[in-house]
Amino acid sequence: MERRKKIKRTVSFSTEGETLLSLRSEVPVKMEVNPPKQEHLLALKVMRLTKPTLFTNIPVTCEEKDLPGDLFNQLMRDDPSTVNGAEILMLGEMLTLPQNFGNIFLGETFSSYISVHNDSNQVVKDILVKADLQTSSQRLNLSASNAAVAELKPDCCIDDVIHHEVKEIGTHILVCAVSYTTQGGEKMYFRKFFKFQVLKPLDVKTKFYNAETDEVFLEAQIQNITTSPMFMEKVSLEPSIMYNVTELNSVTQAGECVSTFGSRGYLQPMDTRQYLYCLKPKKEFAEKAGIIKGVTVIGKLDIVWKTNLGERGRLQTSQLQRMAPGYGDVRLSLEAIPDTVNLEEPFHITCKITNCSERTMDLVLEMCNTNSIHWCGISGRQLGKLSPSSSLCLALTLLSSVQGLQSVSGLRLTDTFLKRTYEYDDIAQVCVVSSAVEVEA
Repeated sequence: MERRKKIKRTVSFSTEGETLLSLRSEVPVKMEVNPPKQEHLLALKVMRLTKPTLFTNIPVTCEEKDLPGDLFNQLMRDDPSTVNGAEILMLGEMLTLPQNFGNIFLGETFSSYISVHNDSNQVVKDILVKADLQTSSQRLNLSASNAAVAELKPDCCIDDVIHHEVKEIGTHILVCAVSYTTQGGEKMYFRKFFKFQVLKPLDVKTKFYNAETDEVFLEAQIQNITTSPMFMEKVSLEPSIMYNVTELNSVTQAGECVSTFGSRGYLQPMDTRQYLYCLKPKKEFAEKAGIIKGVTVIGKLDIVWKTNLGERGRLQTSQLQRMAPGYGDVRLSLEAIPDTVNLEEPFHITCKITNCSERTMDLVLEMCNTNSIHWCGISGRQLGKLSPSSSLCLALTLLSSVQGLQSVSGLRLTDTFLKRTYEYDDIAQVCVVSSAVEVEA
């Protein structure tokens, strides 16, 4: 009687969602086995090169009246990793070798050690080691040399150190490929992938303030968003071609320039500093009002810092853009005005009128008194024709009948060609004080 084979059918699912059928029999079935893959004769090792960190210990102490007495304090004093006289602080004199890949931040230099070792007992020929760094936007070749090594004897190795200044955030993949030829003439090839993340070290925010004198003030807020302190080596502003820049981050004390941040340039984690810069248009551009009016590109920030044991990082922002001020067709600005004036005594100011339009204007100046400000002179006088991008200066006289901080207002400019009037109020403020000072006996 013929023996029947018992066959069971099982169903499994692949990751793509397709149904696979497999047969499992309880009687021996001949099966073809794929030959094992040939092992490579070379071994590849990749390690990141980083500097060590300072060792920190957790102090364990107690008061003398407690049961251990002075035991814990004596143990800390005997510990070679503590600082003499500061045993209870989390500060050590020893260095700790890196135990993992660690964090790498934008602007730092990524360094890696690549070693190819011949683990076999035969000579390998034509060894070519290639290292590429794949980012989200490009693929960079980091190999120091693209020439192949003629031969590699047993227990010998090929070493290479690569460096790359990281300029993108996000996922980076280090691709190391090795090709060689065996003694039998067979060409072999393999590669390995090493993925790591590049983080953002600083958070930079900017604010612009447009002054009436064509000056632009830039406030840059820089925050350390890493987990370790930073030494801010340099924070400078590289202006565009139309501006000169003045740093306002220092004061003069006893004839010396002292930083407003103090003698220590460290920025602790999550701390923020505010840097201030003043940009003035160059003389050749300041005379052309139409050009300065449309300028939006100010410049870019250059930031250099150091962390841990001197690892240097550098970031350079893209071109900073400001919102161009809207002056209209005619701009009126003050060139000179006193800070303090006497009550009911005339004082002088100097105004600058600029034609910001592309047409010639015929202007008439009118001066309107307010409750506190009274103009001295003839109102409705002709100023004449003013060509495009040109300006003229006017010396005006006025007085105040009210004490305190008063606003200079009441100027009107009329273009007779288009019959259009431009009103200027709250031009500036002056402090009005009484001229008679009573002295107590």
